[in-house]
Amino acid sequence: MRLLQRLAAVCALAASLAAGPAAAETVRFWYHFDNPDNPMLELVAKFEAANPGIKVEAENVPWNSYYDNLYTAIVGGNAPDAAMVKLFAQPRLVEMGALEPIGERIDAWPGKADLLDNLLTLNKGPDGKQYYLPIQYVVLYLYYRADLFKEAGLEPPKTCDEFRAAAKALTKAPERWGFGLRGGKGGWDQWGTFVFSRGATLAPGGLTTPQAIAANQWLIDMFQKDKSIPPSAPNDGFQEIIGAFKAGKTAMTIHHIGSSNDLVKALGDKVSAVPVPACDGRAWTSYGDESLAVFSASTVKDAAWKWIAFLAEGENNVAFNKATGQMTVTKSGAAHWTLHQRRFVDATVNSLPFAAVLPQSTATAEFVNTAWPTAMQQALTGQITSEAMMKQLEALFAQ
Repeated sequence: MRLLQRLAAVCALAASLAAGPAAAETVRFWYHFDNPDNPMLELVAKFEAANPGIKVEAENVPWNSYYDNLYTAIVGGNAPDAAMVKLFAQPRLVEMGALEPIGERIDAWPGKADLLDNLLTLNKGPDGKQYYLPIQYVVLYLYYRADLFKEAGLEPPKTCDEFRAAAKALTKAPERWGFGLRGGKGGWDQWGTFVFSRGATLAPGGLTTPQAIAANQWLIDMFQKDKSIPPSAPNDGFQEIIGAFKAGKTAMTIHHIGSSNDLVKALGDKVSAVPVPACDGRAWTSYGDESLAVFSASTVKDAAWKWIAFLAEGENNVAFNKATGQMTVTKSGAAHWTLHQRRFVDATVNSLPFAAVLPQSTATAEFVNTAWPTAMQQALTGQITSEAMMKQLEALFAQ
């Protein structure tokens, strides 16, 4: 009997050796980087060295066609195993059944403890499940001209009342105004700081309460009555608000860490940042996202998860985000972040606990892209009232 067992073992070993090593699993991964200084080759090599049974095919897909290509690949049965994804796409991807729930994997992952607070909550799916693993982010905060504040004997505002008073005190029209409002396209997130913080919501009845209308009027009054916002604000976009801030035409504006290095290059220590002010005891700021997902059609889900978890961990995530210019999602990485100066990193991390996202819907897309800038311009220039503006916007969410 022992002889037979030994012969069987020898035969099994011989068969194993004849078959050679097990074939590596291949993870197809889509991402989008504009930066020519792309660290993906180094990250893939590092991952494959630590996981010899897995190969990663990383494809840099142009941003302009990224989602068209992704949706087409999913419908055609040729989706990647994992990819970079944004929140606006999540409802559609969930509806298509394209995403693999990864909540249990995240809970069992040692890297979860190093994720910054609130990131997983912000990225939850419309059904409450976790499909996204955060990879990078930005949040909006208040930029202020430290030199002008010092000259006026002012401290950076912590409340909206302090913010409005500082804007009035710093206005020396026509040379300078207190706050650079982005009244054109893309300015809804500045507006949200002063309106969503006071309870307004993008939902039926959420924009036409007396409190919401008054909050909107409060900001309009800064433009029309206080005149602490430049006359150009109804049409100002990103380039205008940043250009005016650099030139000392405005003393405050709102944007994220992506502008900090350019502002420091122009202004040095004359520029600083703090979280946006709290209105009536509550702060609200906009969260900008990018995450990773595993697709449900993948035949190598375990390997795909290992790869995306690798990208979200410690020094790997830092290397990834040095190429994107956004913020690492890890506590350890943020503590030693060197891509941006510390005061802007602190303003970002300290804003994350009250950062929020808009509802993921087609109505929200219309609100952001067309309805809000049109209504805001009309309200600032006196063509419609605050109440009319809010009714107009709320109609998008009536269904």
